[in-house]
Amino acid sequence: MSTERLSPCSVAAERMAVVERLCALPFPAEAGRCWAPEGWGGPGFHLLVLQESQDFWDGRGPEVTGPAEQEIEDAEQALAALLTARWGAPESVDLWRHVDAADPAPLPEPLEFLGMSSGSALVWRLPGAVRWVGLSIGQGDPEFPIQLLLAVGEVSALPRDGGEAPA
Repeated sequence: MSTERLSPCSVAAERMAVVERLCALPFPAEAGRCWAPEGWGGPGFHLLVLQESQDFWDGRGPEVTGPAEQEIEDAEQALAALLTARWGAPESVDLWRHVDAADPAPLPEPLEFLGMSSGSALVWRLPGAVRWVGLSIGQGDPEFPIQLLLAVGEVSALPRDGGEAPA
């Protein structure tokens, strides 16, 4: 999806259509790339890179990373506003404490990936559904691109209140 000539609101509206499609799409039986080069999924989840910055192999100064971070944050805020208008305020899920635990029980995907790349996610539980939608900004390594990530998963995979990992 080209975002160069569209306003952030137009891009967010297009991305909302992608969210709705992923919410209705069956989960794959096996983990792997599916339905798009920038998307993958597996039993109980879909994960998609909605947008990414350039990489930072040639430099990481604030004059380079600052604008890249701001662009991704603006994209996240625009889509989050639409998701909030549709499903209410999100909850912030701290995944890092599960990933960083001394003897962690592995989180189910896509939570493990989100925890490793960003540590947290904004999550909307879909009313009357067994799925959730999450947005996260992540970066696998300081030289890698900053990514806006969209995840759809099963509600049973989310950490329970109080921060317990799912069984």
